[in-house]
Formats: sequence, structure tokens, C-alpha cells
Amino acid sequence: MRTNPSLSKKFLFVSRWGESLDIINTIKLEGHEVKMYIDDKPSKEIGYGFVQKVTQWEKHVDWADVIVFDYTGFGKIAGELRKNGKLVIGGTEYTDKLELDRNFGQSELKKHKIKVIPSEEFTSFNDAIQYIEKHPNTYVIKPCGETQELKQLLFVGSDDEGLDVIRVLRAYEKSWGDEFGNFQLQRRVKGVEVSIAAFFNGNEFIYPVNITFEHKKLFPKELGVSTGEMGTSMFWTKDSPIFEATLLKFQNTLAKHNFIGHIDINCIVNGNGIFPLEFTSRFGYPQIFIQRAGINEPIGELFYKLASKQKFKINVKKGFQVGAFIVVPPFPYEDKKTFNLFSKDAVVVFKKNGKEKEGVHPMHLKKVNDQWLITGNTGIAVLVTGTGITMKDAQKMMYNRISNVIINNGYYRTDIGDRWSEDSDKLWSWGLL
Repeated sequence: MRTNPSLSKKFLFVSRWGESLDIINTIKLEGHEVKMYIDDKPSKEIGYGFVQKVTQWEKHVDWADVIVFDYTGFGKIAGELRKNGKLVIGGTEYTDKLELDRNFGQSELKKHKIKVIPSEEFTSFNDAIQYIEKHPNTYVIKPCGETQELKQLLFVGSDDEGLDVIRVLRAYEKSWGDEFGNFQLQRRVKGVEVSIAAFFNGNEFIYPVNITFEHKKLFPKELGVSTGEMGTSMFWTKDSPIFEATLLKFQNTLAKHNFIGHIDINCIVNGNGIFPLEFTSRFGYPQIFIQRAGINEPIGELFYKLASKQKFKINVKKGFQVGAFIVVPPFPYEDKKTFNLFSKDAVVVFKKNGKEKEGVHPMHLKKVNDQWLITGNTGIAVLVTGTGITMKDAQKMMYNRISNVIINNGYYRTDIGDRWSEDSDKLWSWGLL
């Protein structure tokens, strides 16, 4: 879907880890000019051959029509650029804090009269263990600050007395010591985990909103280590009881802080209500790519309208969208030796010619002689998406596309979207769809 040449804009993407390559590449293919900067040193090769890379993004600010920050932590800079009259998609100091400071996020939820799950913050493993011994229950360990990026450290307990959480805390104390930083113990609530996401134009939310179901564990049926994400299923809707009970209550606050971008709130819902867990006040990964698969208009034009505070409705597909990561060793861990041995510069091969790359989104890749090669250091190769009027249709399209991709040592989950049949029944019965 190419853009009218007269509408062509210049986009500067400032990326933390190169996560937004697929969106950047798409905007380039739509006919816009694009430059990409990556902050993280081991990720610098990502995007080479796909898009123009720059080493100092600040030198290209005057060149850009739109500046996009793809991660939290850039809120202060984004705010200053907005004050100077630049069109910016990205966080603010307030929305950065919503995501990075779990306690602040919880206090803001309470301030907006949204009920939260009881939680306590700790800096000492011993204090946390003593707390569980005094208040036995089922808990979740949630690292805060920078440590929360290591998704495998999040631990969801299942023991009613909290004994499994105590054992994990003792193991973390031996392996991490004082470097672990502060963390939360949150009471575990059972139900359906669902995320509500929406774009915000500086004044109000842009409709429709997005309902997302994440699959976080490495193996099918939610087994194995927590990876942050292995795949996601979703749909768009013009109204949602969960959105109205959570994100919509932040509309005036986000407008006051001049937030322009994408925000998501992850919740557990059950027959007793809606319980928000945490904010993601930026693009979600792989959420944004699966959203793109369901958006019928050019993503560059959507971003420009958003950045320039226009009021509009997003043109989206009916039905469902799904996406699954294909990953390689050492994912979800970081191990340079293993990555270099098994995965670095491995080729992404397509069995059929023609439209073989349709629905296959480049992740941590570079392009050499028109070949897609794996780079970076985490082992996330591609995301593959599918769409359909029913969840089964979307799954079928996605897994057909996956069968056309050959990546040596690649692995992926075979059950993305399977939970929908049970989750949807529960959500209907609770009046939340």
C-alpha cells in the first residue's frame, strides 16, 4: 500500500533495541523517507540493508517531519522536542514512570478510582520472605526498574502458602544478590489475562481499541520459562467494558501530559471484576506488528495523523489477528557464545517464490544481497502473522505462512490463539465482551 508522493514524509526512528524494524521498513516501502537509530550497541546491526541507519539521531532532528521513540525512557527528550514544535510519537516523563515504576503505576490506578490487586514493594529478599511467612498466600514476583526487562525473572506462584515463591526468592538471592534491585510481591488473582491497548493523539483516544491475549511462556500450554512473549492473538473493537473501566479513565490525565503514542494496560479479569496489572506506555512487541496486520490504511499516514493531533478513526479488518515469533538459540536467554555458534548470520529461507514474505515481519535481522540474516544478540528472527474472520481462520493463515519459512534451529509455539475458545466463553459470561 503505497502513499501518494505528495503526502510523503520524513520519519526519524529512535530505537532502544531495534525492535521496531518491521514498522520502519513498512513505512519506507509505503514511499516515505526513513532513518533509524539504535541505542543498544549489540543491536546496532539490526536493520542494515533494510533502511538507512544513523549513528547520531540528534543530527537529523531538523531533517525529520516526524520523530518516533519506540521505547520507554525517552519521555523527557520527547517532551522537549514537542515544546520546540516537532511532531513526536513517544512517551512523556509521566507515562515513562507509569511503566517503569510499578508502585507509581499502582498509585495512579488508585487515584483514578480503579481497583488494584494488593502488592508490596521490597528491596530485600529476607524482608519479602518474612512478609510471606506472616501473610501466607499465592504471590507473583515482579522485578521493577531495569530488571523487569528480564522477563524470565517474573515468577507466578501457585502454592497457597507462598512456599514456591519463598524458594525462588532464596534462589534469586544466591544468584543475583544486591544487583536484583527492588521488586514487587503481588497477590495472584486467577482469571483471564487480557490487555487493552489504544493510540492516543495528545487529546483523546483514537478508536477502535485493541484487545490482546498474550502467550508468554516458551512452550505450548503455557509451559516453561516466561519469555515476555512468544505470540499474541487480538481483535479490534469500537467499545469495550474493560477499556471503559481502565484506560479510558486516564484520558484527561494523558491529555494534560500531552502524550502522543500507544498505551496498553494488562489486566486479570474474572467474575469479581477487572484487575489492572501494569502499563506499557509505548508500542508493544510483537503487538504493534500484529496490529499492523489488522490495519487497512498505510501505517506511515496513521502515524503522521497521530503525531499531528488529528482526530480520526483507524480503518481495521473485521475478525481476528494472530502472530507467532520464530526464535533461535539462545532465546529467551542471553549467551553470546551460543548465539554466535548457532544463530548469528543464519539465513531466513523461503520455500516458495512470489508473495512468500507476506505476513512475515523482520525482527532482529539485517539484509545482505537481498538475503535476510539473523543479527543482534537475542535470537528473535521473524514474527509471522495471520488474519481471518474467525480465530481458526487467522491461525490457519499464520501456520501456513510459518510452514513456508525455513530457519535452521528455529522454534515457535504451535498453539497461539487456542485459548480463545475458552477465554471468550468466560468473558461473555462475565459481561466483558
